[in-house]
Amino acid sequence: MITIGYDLGAAYSKVVILKDGKVIGKGLAKTTLEPEESLIAARKAAMAEAKIEEGHINKVGVTGSGRKLVKNPDVEAMDVSADAVGVNYLNKEIKTVIDVGGEEARAVKVSADGKAINSAVNDKCAAGAGAFCEAMARAMQVTLLEFAEYSLKSKQRIPINAQCAIFAESEVVSLVSEETPREDICRAVHDGISERLTSMAKRVGIEEKVGLIGGAVMNKGLVQSLKDSLGMDATVLPDPQFVSALGVALMAAKAEG
Repeated sequence: MITIGYDLGAAYSKVVILKDGKVIGKGLAKTTLEPEESLIAARKAAMAEAKIEEGHINKVGVTGSGRKLVKNPDVEAMDVSADAVGVNYLNKEIKTVIDVGGEEARAVKVSADGKAINSAVNDKCAAGAGAFCEAMARAMQVTLLEFAEYSLKSKQRIPINAQCAIFAESEVVSLVSEETPREDICRAVHDGISERLTSMAKRVGIEEKVGLIGGAVMNKGLVQSLKDSLGMDATVLPDPQFVSALGVALMAAKAEG
């Protein structure tokens, strides 16, 4: 059986294709003002990697804020449910998941059989998600990769007090003008995000094994700050931006009909 899973987020469209429960193709496309075009681009990339055509797909699953773009799927799932299934498939020891996307972050408590038994979502503010890092990197005129590398070289902690991305950008510009070390500014941004993520995770309960997913956790500076804030290690799962799409593809594969 060949199954396709869509995770249509505010920042990116992600697609995973399974054959008999194994990943055979993945596709990613930035979400634009024409989100259906992003969906199509991600699907084409996944199908090209899987070396299949439209008629080969048996089941369809969809999750994410743009899930209504897919008509008549076999499964339409909430993000937290897809997260739980995908994480449980990849690592059954993980019971707490922190998913950091471009515009939103969430924490999910996962049962032993891969169900979401509790969850919390950050408020609709970029200051708790990946878009905040991107905005701050632009303010400092560096790439996101450089931003992460600077953060890891920081020698001291400094606070960024603003809770809003717009005001925080002004604060970063002021710190730059005051000749605050760039490394410390980058770390301060990551620390601020991590504190909000940790507070959110505590609302669902933090287990010994914590898994990190979502495109933003490919930022090593953010991951290190998050580990520091949690006071424990955390595992970045393989292909973290595709875990929700994987989860809903697995759900579709088990759907009746």
